[in-house]
Amino acid sequence: MNNRKIKPFLRWAGGKNWLIKVIDQYLPSEFNTYHELFVGGGSILIHLLNKELIKTNAILSDINTDLILTYNVVKNDADSLILDLKKHKNEKQYYYNIRAKKYRDPIKRSSRFIYLNRTSFNGIYRENLKGQYNVPFGNKQYKELFDYKNLKELMNPFSNCQFIPDDFENQFDNIKRNDLVFLDPPYTVAHENNSFIKYNQKIFSWKDQERLKYFVSEIEKKGAYYLLTNAAHQSIKDLYKSVGNIHTEMRYSVIGGKKARRELYSEYLITNIK
Repeated sequence: MNNRKIKPFLRWAGGKNWLIKVIDQYLPSEFNTYHELFVGGGSILIHLLNKELIKTNAILSDINTDLILTYNVVKNDADSLILDLKKHKNEKQYYYNIRAKKYRDPIKRSSRFIYLNRTSFNGIYRENLKGQYNVPFGNKQYKELFDYKNLKELMNPFSNCQFIPDDFENQFDNIKRNDLVFLDPPYTVAHENNSFIKYNQKIFSWKDQERLKYFVSEIEKKGAYYLLTNAAHQSIKDLYKSVGNIHTEMRYSVIGGKKARRELYSEYLITNIK
């Protein structure tokens, strides 16, 4: 890899850019395969690749099939993807025209995914009950709509990465002793209060949180390392009271409308790494 650092190519609500500043102190001194089971915007993957901490290979998964398809297209054919991205316009009516389209071709599908992510409101990924992407236009201005050079430079570091569309539980057999597993699930409960996040409950319910807690307890029995993020909420603390160690880190919120304030929140990092 050259000296220029690669960057995530997606905006991602709930992304983990804030964690990059502190994550190194939680990592094991060495590990075998790296697993990320809710890859999202891939901030932690990119960080580990930049620091050359992934010595063998990486297995990344997510239930969002368009997301995983897009990672694979960037990995295998960034040139064709870039050619299609250059056709897009950061204009409101054009945005809604593209949002209404469906493509079977992997390049066009991935190009649409990146375009909508870049120009939508706050980079949120949300679908209605019919499975249609329904996030409004973001009205955000860019000097350059896409970082084509970064997309091109992602191909080489992604060559040792497998991107798989899958539920986290189905990745259990891939995890071996001394592997590192990073888990950043959609948060089910709001930070430090008693409310549930209505939208996230549809894609990751409290039963899924309970599945995840059992999952990490089982991979620990394999001798694998895990690092899991979650909202700092009493229900999460109670859920993980017998699993791993809970650490608290602070971060600023970055999602909100024009009148939103940057507020400081606590996040839990739950890990079996000493």
